Amino acid sequence: MNDVLRQEKKFAINLTDGAILRQRLGSVMHRDAHNGAQGYVIRSLYFDTPDDQDFSDKIDGLELRRKIRLRTYSPQSSFAMLEMKQKQGPYQRKRSLRIAREDAQRLCLGDYEPLHGYDDPFAAECYGLMHCRCYRPKAVIEYRRQAFVARENHIRITLDSQLTATETSFQLFSPRLPLYPVMDPFHMVLEVKYNGFLLSYIKDLLDLVERSELSVSKYCLGRGVSLNIQA
Repeated sequence: MNDVLRQEKKFAINLTDGAILRQRLGSVMHRDAHNGAQGYVIRSLYFDTPDDQDFSDKIDGLELRRKIRLRTYSPQSSFAMLEMKQKQGPYQRKRSLRIAREDAQRLCLGDYEPLHGYDDPFAAECYGLMHCRCYRPKAVIEYRRQAFVARENHIRITLDSQLTATETSFQLFSPRLPLYPVMDPFHMVLEVKYNGFLLSYIKDLLDLVERSELSVSKYCLGRGVSLNIQA
């Protein structure tokens, strides 16, 4: 189980500024090994309670809140990552556990019994929470990411584009999900993640582009059709 605690900030920027920023970041930071020419695809299935408590906590801006999701990087993958993100004041804590494809497919159906097969306290915590609070699959979010890293302060900058979602199919590994856009296609999401403080030379690069802080998460954008959230 991986456990990360850091500050995270999200912004909306236009594609032109994104292209400029991508070039500048690439000259001073390490490119993620998975980037490739066009970045890499991320697909996440989010869970929530019957009354959408986690969604409401985010919209209401509560200081203590959580999101639970399954994440994969390819429909052909043999595994998925079970992740819980918890907002704790200015910090985000993310814990993740690698689970087998077959177990992830059962979680997609709302069957959490496979978590008993993992000898990890995080698996037991997720099972208890998701079972007792009746968590159910709510939305799949997919997008393309390019990431840049700096070893100092564990800084990670990501640029996410082509945000799509579905609230009608929860088959995480399906090659033909009925996905539709959930964000202005001429904009992308800039995420800035770090421990302690952001190095000044990286902050100066970010200050060169116009950006507006996002008040909603990708999960909230993905719930836009059923819950009437505007991107």
